[in-house]
Amino acid sequence: MKISIDKIHALVFDFDGVMTNNQVYINQEGKESVRCNRADGLAFDVLSKLKKSSYILSTEKNNVVRMRAKKLKINVIQGISNKVNAVKSLAKKNNYKLENILYIGNDLNDYEAMKICGFSVCPADSHYKIRKLSDIILKTNGGDGVVRDLIENIFNLDIIKILYKS
Repeated sequence: MKISIDKIHALVFDFDGVMTNNQVYINQEGKESVRCNRADGLAFDVLSKLKKSSYILSTEKNNVVRMRAKKLKINVIQGISNKVNAVKSLAKKNNYKLENILYIGNDLNDYEAMKICGFSVCPADSHYKIRKLSDIILKTNGGDGVVRDLIENIFNLDIIKILYKS
């Protein structure tokens, strides 16, 4: 299945398991870190160039989520307990219709939020209930360039033409 980018007004990305490989590294001081994929950076640049609003929505409170969003120059909503309420609030605040929101999630805490959005997408290694619910299952696993996969293989967008055309 392909989705036209023109039908999408906003994209909402879970963080852990979508932008990361769903693993956490903890050092001897108890500080956490995660692994993200740099290939997603150009994909977010494309979404920005196309004026498509992007959000990271995470229950995680760790500062790493905010720092990654800042680096990618996208909005972040984190430390929330109810993703459905957060998506509804986001839609209301920005005058988005839920049917024009694409949600990318990977685990059970994304399930209900994915159900209320017009489009749902998940990484290949998502929980089986999320895969069953999703309109599209990407070829990539979480943290392996999910956003790049979405841009190039689902939206069929050419990053070079969009970002580097003269």
